[in-house]
Amino acid sequence: MNVWGHFKTITSHKLLVMKYCFQVGLYRQGLLHDLSKYTPTEFWRGAVYYQGNRSPNDEERRENGCSVAWMHHKGRNKHHYEYWTDYQLDAPKGQLAGTKMPLRYVVEMFCDRIAAAQTYNKEAYTSDMPLNYFLKGKGQMLMHPETSRLLEKLLRMLAKYGQDQTFSYIRRKVLPRKTY
Repeated sequence: MNVWGHFKTITSHKLLVMKYCFQVGLYRQGLLHDLSKYTPTEFWRGAVYYQGNRSPNDEERRENGCSVAWMHHKGRNKHHYEYWTDYQLDAPKGQLAGTKMPLRYVVEMFCDRIAAAQTYNKEAYTSDMPLNYFLKGKGQMLMHPETSRLLEKLLRMLAKYGQDQTFSYIRRKVLPRKTY
């Protein structure tokens, strides 16, 4: 168990997401981002399965067949596309699909992905890492097509133009004033 290492990792990540959310005008979301990681259900499992260079949820999943911490987390944090899955009325009974995410949560998810790549890769981070991670799992995600297209567009912009230009684009073109 690595309580201190886990605390430092999740706090560093949270502070980066907060910084990026502030830069695009999402102040409330920046402040509230990932607070559930400090709850006993998520925190102690994260400390037990701490890896330092990747999510402890992966190790918990490997050992137990599922991650209780992740199940708790995704159900409380709207910046995860998994939160936005639902049964489809026009599909075969029991079929899940992604529903369209509000723009502010797509942008928070974008910021979250940058911060996660930076937190786990440290000095080796490059701006194409979040895009590559997204593309690696793209075919397996239950993400609404419009949500997926916007996220991919932002990740491609990040890879090509960097954070400053992409954040500027988000402030000018993606987020309507009323979402601030």
